[in-house]
This record gives sequence, C-alpha cells and structure tokens, in this order.
Amino acid sequence: MAHEVSLAVKLGFQPGDKVLIVNADDVGMSYAANQATIQGMERGLITAGSIMVPCPWFLHIAEYARKHPKADFGIHLTHTSEWQYYRWGPVGDRCQLKGLIDPQGYLWRDVPQVYANATPEQALLEARAQIRMALENGIDITHLDSHMGTLQYSEKYFYEVYIPLAKEFNLPVRMGSQELLAQFGYPDMRQRVREQGILFPDYLIHGGRKPGESVTQYWKRTLRALQPGVTELYIHPALPTEEMQHIAGSWRDRAEEFRLFTTDAEIRRILKEQDVKLIGWRAIRDLQRQEKKRS
Repeated sequence: MAHEVSLAVKLGFQPGDKVLIVNADDVGMSYAANQATIQGMERGLITAGSIMVPCPWFLHIAEYARKHPKADFGIHLTHTSEWQYYRWGPVGDRCQLKGLIDPQGYLWRDVPQVYANATPEQALLEARAQIRMALENGIDITHLDSHMGTLQYSEKYFYEVYIPLAKEFNLPVRMGSQELLAQFGYPDMRQRVREQGILFPDYLIHGGRKPGESVTQYWKRTLRALQPGVTELYIHPALPTEEMQHIAGSWRDRAEEFRLFTTDAEIRRILKEQDVKLIGWRAIRDLQRQEKKRS
C-alpha cells in the first residue's frame, strides 16, 4: 500500500509543521460579529470566517467579501436560531420547509428540535438555498461547516445533506476529530469522506475548556499543545456592544476571543515560539479542486 501524503505536505509544508486555521464562526449574525471578524482578519490572527446567510447582517459581510476578494469566507450552514429575542428564519421557499420552522415563524432553537420536526431533504433544500444566496451576492465560498453542528453529528444529516453539498459545490468541510467522531459512534466517517475526494483539516479544536478555566487560559493552554499537521480552531469574536450584550449571554467570552486573536501579544508569542504557519481555507479548497481535475 502506498504511503499516503499528508494534507500539510500537499499544501507545501513540511511533515512536522504545525499549520493552523483560525476561523471566526457566526459572521453575519450581528454588526458586532462582523466588525470583530473584519478587524481580526485585517489586524489580527483570524484567517477565515464562516457566514450565517439567514442572519440580519449577512448583506453587510457579503459586501465586505465582494470588496475584499482575498478574504477567506465559508458558509456556516444555519438550521437553528437559538437566541431569546434575536431570531431569523430560512432563506429558502417556506412552503417546502415547514418542518424547519417553529410556531413563531423562525428556525428551531436547538438541534434536537430540528431532528424531531424536519427531514434531511428539507435541511438540504435550505442549505443549498443559503449557498446559492451567498454565491449570488458575490462571495467566493472557501468551505462549509454547520451552525451548532446540526449537519455534522447526525449520520443521516451528515451523509444526506453535508457531504452531498460539499460534492455538489466542490468545497472542503469542517470535520470532527477522529476521537470525537468515534465517541459519536462514527469511527470510519473521516475515511469515508476522504474517499469521496472531500478534504478537511487533520484536527478540529472542539471544546475542552476545563471547569473554572477562563477563555484566556483555555486558548493559551490549547495553542501550546498544537500537533504537527493542519488544525482548525474556531472562535466566536464579537465587539462588546450594548446590542451584543442583549443578544447573547456569552458576549464577554466573544469579546475576549476577539481581543485574544486580534491584539494579545502572548498569543502571538506562543504561535511564534512553535513556528505555527497560519493559513485560511482557500488553500485547501483549491487543492481539492486541483485533485478532482486530476482524478
């Protein structure tokens, strides 16, 4: 059996290099999230963002993406609307998506409600509508992931929605780590996706914050433990505006993640000491498309 070349090497790095994607989730959710992401990309360490197309501030970030074509944005496929007062609905044809819509007319608040009321077919229709809306607004989509993990940790939604869309639009995807997927009962999921020509990082930093550990302590500990290969971490940066404070109880954590990955000197020192190479998703997307042409 031929030795498999690692993703890092395919991207032009050395086998022992630590390669990192710093992805901002929930872009488009609010003006505070958009501004934090833009500042983090322009002045800080954020290398990519995931846009929530159904959200109120989508058009603002779409305009930024058009004017800054080198900025790296994927789509945070959105099937839930979790906040108490700050809500959004689907962008697709509501007549076809009734199972995705709660009695108030918005997307369901949590993932179990989606699974209980909607079908994978409805989720696929809405996700495709979100991708097409992003493309129509001039966004050069670099990757796919799923808000609150709706499409990532259900085998049915994963294989009937998430991966078909990745193949349809020829995009790489966020994938749980081997250990995490094994815990969910899907130990062969990563290999099955790889066999379909879909690329994804070697590691995903997903939770793991210890009881009593601050956001700052968590990220500095986590970054010191990066492994060789390609890792994606995701944060939820947002400015601590009055509106943001009324949207999300997590606003302090979001503001701290913005600060850490935009201006914190020690975070930069940790990455420099380990000689971490920062990349976005575009390099992985372009590699995937090149490999597909050769296959």
